[in-house]
Amino acid sequence: MFWHNRLFAVGYLYLKFCRTRTIFGLISASRDGAWLAAFFRLIGLNAIRGSSSWRGAQALRELINVVDQGGDIAITPDGPRGPCYDFKKGALMVVRKARCPVLLFSCTFSNAWRLKSWDGFYLPKPFSMLSIHCRYLPAGAIPEAAYRDAAVFRDMLVDLTTD
Repeated sequence: MFWHNRLFAVGYLYLKFCRTRTIFGLISASRDGAWLAAFFRLIGLNAIRGSSSWRGAQALRELINVVDQGGDIAITPDGPRGPCYDFKKGALMVVRKARCPVLLFSCTFSNAWRLKSWDGFYLPKPFSMLSIHCRYLPAGAIPEAAYRDAAVFRDMLVDLTTD
């Protein structure tokens, strides 16, 4: 899981560290989401389309099925429309139902533009350095309170994030 405004780093991280893994990203069913799904296909990532307003329940079932079959999923818990750094209930539902390990990650760019979007999207400038910050939570080590309160995951992810 990672914040929506750091989405630009996903392609690099996948190609550098996870190329051999089967990963499905949850992508909005909107027209904007179609662009991201096309980009994912180009680099070898898979997409599950859905959001709270359309195909949400089906997308949740598909994400859990991927985990049950040994695959990995990627979610921006504050996407697709924010507010920024707000851990949504849908992301919590996936974690609660799948009872799988969770990798929380954030990153910082040494030099980046910030777009005037709802999330202040980061677009790294050429030759910018990328610093990765992550926290791995094995399934058995996730506090039971985290399955009931999205604020627990939000706080852990915010702790990794510097703005």
